[in-house]
Amino acid sequence: MTETTDITELLLSRIRDVADYPEPGVMFKDITPLLADPEAFAVLTDALAEAARATGATKVVGLEARGFILGAPVALRAGLGFIPVRKAGKLPGATLSQAYDLEYGSAEIEVHAEDLTAGDRVLVVDDVLATGGTAEASLELIRRAGAEVAGLAVLMELGFLGGRARLEPALAGAPLKALLTV
Repeated sequence: MTETTDITELLLSRIRDVADYPEPGVMFKDITPLLADPEAFAVLTDALAEAARATGATKVVGLEARGFILGAPVALRAGLGFIPVRKAGKLPGATLSQAYDLEYGSAEIEVHAEDLTAGDRVLVVDDVLATGGTAEASLELIRRAGAEVAGLAVLMELGFLGGRARLEPALAGAPLKALLTV
């Protein structure tokens, strides 16, 4: 067995399927067992930190909320700064915001205006890539702040939802790393 296979098997073994959550017909991928296992969490953190180093990132952005849980230790492990991208109205002071459409409605994310600047190379970290709406908005927000997108790294990509195809134009050649694809 290769190291990649070992990592994949370890991570998959710590993700629990929860049927009909948050609504009937949805199979929710619960990562809390993975986070509760220090070995699996360390393996995940190391793999995402390696992605940060490989892209030449200078900062890591974590998307609210599980992206915070993953992004902060990744930034620390890679020796980089961590920037939270929050839901609108959650950050004090001057912010930049980006609205985006959801399947049923719209949402808005924000970052502190001074946290990202020209010269920053930013890796976006999140737990799951689904349809790509939030990730796409974060890429736009990073560019509007004057920073460069170094890439996007996620624990898990739900391939059947088409997020990767949606993000290709927004990534503009920057890599998208998914440790698992389901």
